Amino acid sequence: MIKAVKILNDLQNLFFPITCLGCSEIIGPSSASICVECRHQLPLTQFINTNANPTEKILYGRVKIENAASFLRYYKKGIVRELIHNLKYRGHQELGTLFGKWIGVEILNSVRFKNIDYVIPVPLHKKKKKERGYNQVAKFGKEIADQIAANYSEEILYNIKFSKTHTRKNRSERVSDLKNRFLYNDNINLKGKHILLVDDVITTGATMESCIIAFPKDQNIKFSIITIAITT
Repeated sequence: MIKAVKILNDLQNLFFPITCLGCSEIIGPSSASICVECRHQLPLTQFINTNANPTEKILYGRVKIENAASFLRYYKKGIVRELIHNLKYRGHQELGTLFGKWIGVEILNSVRFKNIDYVIPVPLHKKKKKERGYNQVAKFGKEIADQIAANYSEEILYNIKFSKTHTRKNRSERVSDLKNRFLYNDNINLKGKHILLVDDVITTGATMESCIIAFPKDQNIKFSIITIAITT
C-alpha cells in the first residue's frame, strides 16, 4: 500500500511538478512552497525586537499601539511581490500558513510582543471575500495564534464598506475611503485585552488606523500589529 502511494505521488510530481512560488523553478514536495535559494534571498527586516522600527513610525501620532513589526520588505519587483501576489490573488494560502508559523515562532521568542490575548486578521468585505474565495491573511493569523497560544477570531471586526483596491491611492485618499469601514462586534467583551492585528502589507497605515479606531475607546484595549511585509 505504501509503495503504491509513493508511485502515485511520483507520477503526480512528474506530470504536475511543484514550483517555487517565488521564482517558479521546480522544487521537491518537501520544500514548503519556496525554494532554498528564494528563502535565502528574502529581505528580512529584523523588526520583531526593534523599537521605533519603520512599521511603528508609520502610525506615530495617529493611534496608540504597543508594538508593531513587519517581517519582509516589499519592493515593486522581486520575490516578496511575487509571494504576496500568489497569496492574495492566486489562491496559495499555504504561504499564509508558512509565514504565520515562521513569524509566530519569532513573536513567541520576542522580548516585545507579550501577553497577546487575541489575533484578528484585517477583515475583507463579504463581497470581496466571496469574489476571492478567502481572506488572504486568515491562515496567517490563525497560525500565529496557534504558535503563541492566543485566541483567533474573525467575529470581532467586520468590513462593512465595499470598494476597489487601494493600491494606487495616496494616504489621504485611503483614509477617506476607509472612514467608517470597520465595525466592532460589541457582543464580545475585550476590556483590558491585548489585540494583535495582522495583515499582508502595510503601506500608509490607513487600514490599520481605521481598524483600531473602530474599537471602543473606554475599554482599555491594547493593540499590536504584525504584517508580512512593509512597502519601501
